[in-house]
Order: sequence, then structure tokens, then C-alpha cells
Amino acid sequence: MAELQLRGALTALVTPFTSTGAVDFDTFGRLLDRQLEAGIGGLVPCGTTGESPTLEDDEQRDLIVRTVQRAKGKVPVVAGTGSNCTSYATQLAKTAEAAGADAVMILMPYYNRPSQEGLLLHIKIVSQAVGIPVVLYNIPGRTAVDLSVETTLRVLDTCPNVVAIKDASGGVIYCQDLLRRAGDRVTLLSGDDILTLPMMVVGAKGVISVTSNLYPKQVQEAAQAALDGDWKLARTRHLALFPVHRSLFVEPSPQPIKGILAAQRLISPKMRPPMVEASRETVDGVQRACSSYEARS
Repeated sequence: MAELQLRGALTALVTPFTSTGAVDFDTFGRLLDRQLEAGIGGLVPCGTTGESPTLEDDEQRDLIVRTVQRAKGKVPVVAGTGSNCTSYATQLAKTAEAAGADAVMILMPYYNRPSQEGLLLHIKIVSQAVGIPVVLYNIPGRTAVDLSVETTLRVLDTCPNVVAIKDASGGVIYCQDLLRRAGDRVTLLSGDDILTLPMMVVGAKGVISVTSNLYPKQVQEAAQAALDGDWKLARTRHLALFPVHRSLFVEPSPQPIKGILAAQRLISPKMRPPMVEASRETVDGVQRACSSYEARS
């Protein structure tokens, strides 16, 4: 298995829909081109930002295939394949591998709230079913389970193709403890745009970003400055984007990011229930943050 380099900003891609609710593959292709032209560090289709819980299996497969075809090996494609059903997550991971993804990202099981042993078993079963790298996604605020550092270390001992973790634990405690104890055995990526720089200061290698749907070049440049050790530039760029990051999470994501992309006529604002379109107030707030950011850039 070739070594997978996950560095800088990887975009957690939105999934555009037509007015009737079908996946808008033409618009998705244009979004991919926009990302690649901006020099993004990687592409993550079918994550929760891509509304994966409401995608049909064939839609998910086709989105991954199109991402792989558009990327042409220039940047890694990490396909979201999360489910709270282990057998279904395994099926999704196998489908992503067959579709040409460079890696799969598995979400910790939500709602059924497994124990740490259950989380370990879930990860083992899914990771052993594929021959490509696996990225873990820990987001306890949405799943109601928190993958502990101890369990993560056990995963690294028993699952050699687990190579990275998207940390959306909501703070910088988990990442510091993990990196202190795991060292270079795993790549850590921020799962919260607003915490990217603090995490990179202690050793994270980048971010799986929502904001880069909107500003791919700028988010990539901020992460690259940190990778280059230019902390002054990284701080300046991160803090300039801070109000934008914050504005994109005043409603459940991806409602705000799709709202502002729609306002810029890049996609339709259409969401699949139970998600709803972002309110006018929210979109206006994001627009104000963007206008202020662009005026100062």
C-alpha cells in the first residue's frame, strides 16, 4: 500500500442538488474543477458536509467515481463511508475502494453509542475489509460517542491501514494527548476550521475544511503557511478567516455553506430533509463576514 500524504486543506465537499432534489452532477463537476484550479490539497466527497446520510448508494458511488476521475491523481480523494451499521459501513468502504478512492473516512457510529470496545471492533472490521488507507472521523458532538486516545492507540496497534484522524472533538485536548503519545504513527487533521491553526501548532498536518468550499485557495494557503513553519503568516491568514469560519456554523452544517454558495450562484440552496435551507438571516451574516474578509485581503 503506497504511503498516503494528507497535508494542507482537504475540502469536505458539499453535494449540490437540483430543484427536484436529484444530485446535480454537472454542478458537482464544476465545483471539483474550481477546487483543483485553486490548488486544494485534497478532496473529500460524501462526508457529512456532503449530506451522506441522505445519499443513495448509487449516488454515493457516482460522486466518488466523478471525484476520482476529475482529480486524475493530482490530489488524494478521501471518500466518506460512515455509518452506524458496521456491515453497511464495510459495504460503503468496499464500494469506495472499487470506485478508485485513495482512502476512506469512517465516522464513529452514531446513535447506538457503542462502548470503546465496540468502537474498536467497528474500526477493525471496516479497515480489514479494504486494502486502502483509512481515516477515522471523531466528532462526538454529532455522534454522542468519543473515541478515546487509549482506544485510538489500540487501533494504531492493530489496524495498520489506519493512517489519519479527522479530529472534530471540539477542542485541542484530544489532539495534543494523541500526538504526544502516538508521535508520527498517525496524521492528525483538524475537523473544525476554527481550530486549524491551534491544532497545527501542536502537530496537526492540516484540515478537512468546510470553509474551503468557498475559499479553497485561501484556506490552503493558510494551512500551507503553517506547514512551512511561517507562523506569523499562518496566524495572519487564519485570524482573517476566523469570522468566516464562525459564520458557517451558526446553523447545522452544511446549511450555511450551501446558502452562501447559492448566494454566489455556484449551486442551488436545495437540501434534503431533514436538513433545511439556511435562513436569510444566516446567509446575510455569512455574506457580511465574507465581504469584510475580502475587503481586507
